[in-house]
Amino acid sequence: MGPDSCISLLLRCKNVFQVRQVHAHLIANGTLRHLLVANKLLYHYVQHKAIDYAHYLFDRMTMRDPTTWSVMIGGFAKVGDYASCYATFREILRRGVTPDNYTLPCLVRICRDRKDLRMGRVIHCVVLKDGLHLDHFVCASLVDMYTKCVVVDDARWLFDRMLSKDLVTWTVMIAAYADSNAYESLVLFDQMREEGLVPDKVAMVTVVNACAKLGAMHRAKFVNEYILRNSFSLDVVLGTAMIDMFAKCGSVESAREVFDRMKERNVMTWSAMIAAYGYHGRGNEAVDLFHMMLSCGMLPNRVTFVSLLYACSHAGLIEEGLRFFDSMWEEHAIRPDVKHYTCMVDLLGRAGRLDEAVKLIEAMNVEKDERLWSALLGACRIHKNMELAEKAADSLLELHPQNPGHYVLLSNIYAKAGKWEKVARFRDMMTHRNLKKVPGWTWIEVDNKTYRFSVGDRSHPQAEAIYKMLMNVIKKLEMAGYVPDTDFVLQDVDEEVKQEMLYTHSEKLAIAFGLISIPDGDPIRISKNLRVCGDCHTFSKMVSAIMRRSIVVRDANRFHHFREGSCSCGDYW
Repeated sequence: MGPDSCISLLLRCKNVFQVRQVHAHLIANGTLRHLLVANKLLYHYVQHKAIDYAHYLFDRMTMRDPTTWSVMIGGFAKVGDYASCYATFREILRRGVTPDNYTLPCLVRICRDRKDLRMGRVIHCVVLKDGLHLDHFVCASLVDMYTKCVVVDDARWLFDRMLSKDLVTWTVMIAAYADSNAYESLVLFDQMREEGLVPDKVAMVTVVNACAKLGAMHRAKFVNEYILRNSFSLDVVLGTAMIDMFAKCGSVESAREVFDRMKERNVMTWSAMIAAYGYHGRGNEAVDLFHMMLSCGMLPNRVTFVSLLYACSHAGLIEEGLRFFDSMWEEHAIRPDVKHYTCMVDLLGRAGRLDEAVKLIEAMNVEKDERLWSALLGACRIHKNMELAEKAADSLLELHPQNPGHYVLLSNIYAKAGKWEKVARFRDMMTHRNLKKVPGWTWIEVDNKTYRFSVGDRSHPQAEAIYKMLMNVIKKLEMAGYVPDTDFVLQDVDEEVKQEMLYTHSEKLAIAFGLISIPDGDPIRISKNLRVCGDCHTFSKMVSAIMRRSIVVRDANRFHHFREGSCSCGDYW
């Protein structure tokens, strides 16, 4: 019997028992001496996860080629025996065998899945030593490994030096930046198209996620038009990603249009749309959509209830939120986890029901985390409960003593209460522990470009015109009754100095720039990395009325839509 007939026999094997029968037959007729046949037999053992039989065969093979080693390494990986994978790789090197462009990507994938950067770098050194750094498959696998290990700079260095890049490699690199640098992710997408590659649905989902992260509406509109123009089918994955994108770029109406266009929706689609209403303070619509979801026979999951409870919290729907929380276990057999408890602490805390929030925390049977205590501390700041704030802060600092945000928040609570000695003590603690406050930034879109402002910023080329517009607006607002709320200046300085500091908050500068740069009738869209302060919230409401402009603000927690002197949050944020 020839090698081809033996391989044909192996292909018909349905289980390990049949593979072993063929193995015995190959030994009997002497065909196992052919390396091609032995490799195929080894491969079939590995495919059936019969790693002991595979290893037995491997150890008795008198000849081996790179394919033999690769199959054995892949077999160990298949059953999760990574130590043997690495031991086999070391044996390859010890014997002087040069790994090929199948063996190395296989090993790199193991490092990627295990996030084993140290071994990944060892393999990269072998690649360079053996001259395989120009091989497309090897380089592509290394780029993928570095991105999954969150070493994006190393991935980009390799990516830029690849002689050829396929769609998968571009998509991997775009996805890596989607989390760490969404702007660069979209730049890469443009470069990919300029090089003539046509993105597939996976690439488009990656780009949509980058747009959501960036929150830039002009890019979201471009991506949406590209998807429509190229007739991508709006399946569950792409459609759900687009709902999230439009919601995070400030247009819940566009998110709903996508939702309504989708022919098929799963639980994540419904949850994303409920979350979209929550981001924008439209809690009643989130609740209505949840009831519609149930009436369609779609069962909610944990994510659905996080979205729903968040929506109730940010819309002040206290009783509804309590009912939904109770219904999780009673009606849907879903045990609340720490995310659901955090939403409830936030909901009760915002409403001033701090005692109930504390009782809920004490009754929890799940592990408490940073977000839970942060929600309670934030509620203490709103309602100026110093004693409870200190308890929440103690728990936070015990969990994460190196997070500067916790020190800043408690320091701000003390500052509002005029306890400057304690403010100084906490700021000294930050200095001693080498912790720095996260600076406040505000971004604004103008003519498809994004500009960034900080407090008192004069770096913009149009700074003079921006400050002139700002002063003119403030005068108009003061004539209409605007009085700067200096309680939001958390420094021990004179009232006059506090007013000057308030006047140049980054969001006010961004809005002033929008007023001189964005045509009447178009909304002014700005984003903040921190929570909007109360004075800037009042300022934005009055600007929307006096200047007759629509303003959309995305802060660290939610969206605010300012129109005709009112905000979509109903002053509840």
